Amino acid sequence: MGMRGAGRLWWGTVSCTLFLAVNSLYSASDDVIELTPANFNKEVIQSESLWLVEFYAPWCGHCQRLTPEWKKAATALKGVVKVGAVDADKHQSLGGQYGVRGFPTIKIFGANKNKAEDYQGGRTSDAIVDAALSALRSLVKERLSGRSGGYSSGRQSRESGGGDKKDVIELTDDSFDKNVINSDDVWMVEFYAPWCGHCKNLEPEWAAAATEVKEQTKGKVKLAAVDATVNQMLAGRYGIRGFPTIKIFQKGEDPVDYDGGRTRSDIIARALDLFSDNAPPPELLEIISEDVLKSTCDAHQLCIISVLPHILDTGASGRNSYLDVMLKMAEKYKKKMWGWLWTEAGAQSDLESSLGIGGFGYPAMAAVNARKMKFALLKGSFSEQGINEFLRELSVGRGSTAPVGGGAFPKIHSVEPWDGKDGELPVEDDIDLSDVDLDDLGKDEL
Repeated sequence: MGMRGAGRLWWGTVSCTLFLAVNSLYSASDDVIELTPANFNKEVIQSESLWLVEFYAPWCGHCQRLTPEWKKAATALKGVVKVGAVDADKHQSLGGQYGVRGFPTIKIFGANKNKAEDYQGGRTSDAIVDAALSALRSLVKERLSGRSGGYSSGRQSRESGGGDKKDVIELTDDSFDKNVINSDDVWMVEFYAPWCGHCKNLEPEWAAAATEVKEQTKGKVKLAAVDATVNQMLAGRYGIRGFPTIKIFQKGEDPVDYDGGRTRSDIIARALDLFSDNAPPPELLEIISEDVLKSTCDAHQLCIISVLPHILDTGASGRNSYLDVMLKMAEKYKKKMWGWLWTEAGAQSDLESSLGIGGFGYPAMAAVNARKMKFALLKGSFSEQGINEFLRELSVGRGSTAPVGGGAFPKIHSVEPWDGKDGELPVEDDIDLSDVDLDDLGKDEL
């Protein structure tokens, strides 16, 4: 049976399982506490306990291998250290809030819950327990010395004035336009009144969020505040009728109201969503070695691989037009956390064969799930519209799939990266004509 027929046969079985989410790795029967945006602030940030939190994706092979060890560690540490897990594929805003870029990522939330530490130790239950006890010992010693701020270190005390407001930018009628209007950065602006009780409650949350957002987004999302009782021109321009009112300003767009929650975690999550909306697309990498292919495909749920025509067939301008199409699609689907790769026809012939491309029909594209070693081929045109339809279908679990030939990636050849130039035909060896009698050339032999 040919691949096309096989694709029809698998419809409804394989195809729907290639790209859809896998069930959670943990359940209520485990000692691992499942964390979500709804309970994270209450369970972790406001907790007096030490927390170890794994950010995972159900489809991630490394996460699946860690699961039994994480459960063992949770059981051993029960009543001593809290052990939790976040499905960061499902709750991307929560993963983004803590700078999660790969899976699994483990964070230690100690005395200062707003400054989680990365866990860099081994992936065995013994190593995890040792690290937890070491962190716990440090936490206790800090409390003993009075350096941790006591049991309320995870919560800002409103009686003491809350968090440091150094990262909240105060704006006025005079400074607003030059800072915010036409800025390449995203601005979240709180309009407040000094006498407003809700504004006072928001103040420490806004201040803590401002510091975290500044760090996580490298200053690309800014939190600001405007005293609307003093700066009445701005209050009138933006129709401020109640306090606090929070508005979001982005270049080239009308301001919109922020209507989310008022905790720092809510604010940070929204800010990081805005940042990801404005973040650059993922890198588009040429497959010049086995490491490029494996590191990209192992780290992402899907890797999108394009095989472009030989440079002699398209020239630099033709190749760049294909790469531009891929970059636009990478931008459009950047929230999917996919990897994007390309190679030249013939450079990785074994890879082409394993993906059912092999020797014809360039440009071609395959979406590969490296964990399941299954792929889907672009059937439509290699254009923005054709690729968009292909990727949209995959996103909702549609489209026929096939196993990667051989059940694993084949040998990848190390090649020189494209220099960005037109190709050149091979130079033929010069023929030495010095010993040839030119007068005899062309004469018929008798």
